[in-house]
Amino acid sequence: MKNSSQKEPSIFNLAVVVAALGYFVDVYDLLLFGIIRVPSLASLGLTPDQVKADGEIILQWQMWGLLIGGIVSGIIGDKRGRLSVLFGSIVLYSLANIANGFVETVEQYKWVRFVAGLGLAGELGAGITLVSEIVPKAKRGVATSLVAGIGLTGAVLAYFMKELFDWRTCYFIGGGLGILLLLLRISVFESGLYNQVKTTSVSRGNFLSFFSSADRFKRYILGILIGLPTWFVIGILVTFSNDFAREFGIQEKIDPGKAIMYAYAAISIGDILIGLLSQYLQSRRKALFVFYGITIAFMIAYFTMLWGGSAAQLYWICAGLGFGTGFWAIFVTMGAEQFGTNLRATAATTIPNMVRGMLAIFILPLFKWFERQPSIGYVDAGIYTGLIIMAITVVAAALTRETFHKDLDYLEE
Repeated sequence: MKNSSQKEPSIFNLAVVVAALGYFVDVYDLLLFGIIRVPSLASLGLTPDQVKADGEIILQWQMWGLLIGGIVSGIIGDKRGRLSVLFGSIVLYSLANIANGFVETVEQYKWVRFVAGLGLAGELGAGITLVSEIVPKAKRGVATSLVAGIGLTGAVLAYFMKELFDWRTCYFIGGGLGILLLLLRISVFESGLYNQVKTTSVSRGNFLSFFSSADRFKRYILGILIGLPTWFVIGILVTFSNDFAREFGIQEKIDPGKAIMYAYAAISIGDILIGLLSQYLQSRRKALFVFYGITIAFMIAYFTMLWGGSAAQLYWICAGLGFGTGFWAIFVTMGAEQFGTNLRATAATTIPNMVRGMLAIFILPLFKWFERQPSIGYVDAGIYTGLIIMAITVVAAALTRETFHKDLDYLEE
């Protein structure tokens, strides 16, 4: 018993470090398209209008990959183990990113980003599940926040790689980082809670079970809805900040990649601080509402203070929006904590990818619908979409169960 307890801290530390580095590479690859969208599509011979339109389509294909991949990865994570997802996802998105460096047409681009999305889908959920089950519950929120906080700086690296290298080389770098990560993953242990469940006859990874019980369905849907603002902010306000800047009358050239870098640098700080705040308040939900308030404040600043403003103002407001949406770690942790061990990986993997997928199936279509209305312009479309997203999210958070003190050693019947 003594020897076992002596080994635990090193196992905990290794799991957190490896999960954080895995998410770092995941975020690098996930955000790389948004960062190099304009130069990569322009180099394929597209006009500025085509860059905007085809960029939206390619982004939607990537998000569809994340949505489908999230379901498949979650099921595998509960049926075959958390580590099987971590290994499989790295191989798939690494190869996809290397292939991305060779695309010559928009059609090839969207298919490769779809495949990359399938691979990227499993990384965060499986990592958060593994860390949640290995780390003691008293430190769970801080540990998962560190995973996300460190991991999200991958977007910062992606921006600086874009500044230093050709866009094709940036994709090759992402694939190479993934392959290096595989070597580190070999030393990680499987979750003890999962190993216990594996020896029982209980059903594991049954995605349909989220819909077979009213209580589980409610927990699952609320788990998705509380994360919606993240991809409204990143997928609309930050990724297309150059288009909003044009509407605001900002004369300077806006680099969406730089806006993403500012946002994600701030998100990484927010993700760490919300873990500490959650620990201080002894509540996930209270910390979540504090960060919702910050997000709303910077949304108001985005739509009111940038008219005739400067590039610097826009970048710093994007940073503020990023900091406010730095609740990604807590949101994913809450998703993992809402369900028993036999469904935890499926929940923790599908919930964040459902939110990412919502950009393709709900957030972006809603924004485009408002934009097409005769009396509503591009900026007002963003305002109305933001109002609807935040209203849904606040109600969902109010209805979500507190999970701070929850023991995760249980099963879903």
